[in-house]
Amino acid sequence: MKTLNLVGPDAVEVADRLVPRLDGRVATVETLPETAARDTDAGAAYGLSPDGSWIGAGDGRDLPNLLDDLVPEFDYALTVGFADARLPTVAIGDADPAGDVILTLADAAADLDPVLDAAADLDPRITLESLVDRAKASPLAERSGAIATFTGRVRVKDAADDTPTTHLEFEKYEGVAADRMRAIREELEARDGVFEVLMHHRTGVIREGEDIVFVVVLAGHREEAFRTVEDGINRLKDEVPIFKKETTENEEFWIHERP
Repeated sequence: MKTLNLVGPDAVEVADRLVPRLDGRVATVETLPETAARDTDAGAAYGLSPDGSWIGAGDGRDLPNLLDDLVPEFDYALTVGFADARLPTVAIGDADPAGDVILTLADAAADLDPVLDAAADLDPRITLESLVDRAKASPLAERSGAIATFTGRVRVKDAADDTPTTHLEFEKYEGVAADRMRAIREELEARDGVFEVLMHHRTGVIREGEDIVFVVVLAGHREEAFRTVEDGINRLKDEVPIFKKETTENEEFWIHERP
């Protein structure tokens, strides 16, 4: 699922024009209370307030968790009005959002063709569940008796008296990281009894308690699955050029620069 954030005056109107032109199933997530319970052409519409109150199918979720839940069912999610969200963002008018601004529109009546082109080029949002679904759809799934997974997440502290970590920031050595991860996958998949290995490492700012990295292994038996998951995450951490900056309540530092 590709996620695009719309921020600025009349962002709702831009979303309404954009939904029918996107290719696939579209969900919208809008800020409350201004846009609560609107009629929309989207496949699903959710409203979310800054304190976590929302309308939709459930309660008590923040924006990242809600988006993760939408991944298996939708091709696109349009988030509307989340100025602080660190997502690919279209800024409308004089909006100054915190996310990665990929395009600026003069107003709600602007041509949407550039937005559609930008949306098509977005990287998809990946979750553990979406990777497991891909593994289950493998042509070799009928020979598999095990799917093993690993999820790495942002740890707040190692010990009770540690200074809490508020977030991590990850950067990839573009191209090189993808090539190295692909090579690791192919080498692991060459093992007897291992049918598919899937990996994904998120980049950008990731908050405390949020997921960072996933490894999923489809194998004939649990022994091969468990062994390959462990080797996969160890090799990803050791061999793939992904750089981590940690921010605590007191300081921030790049891990590879700290003695």
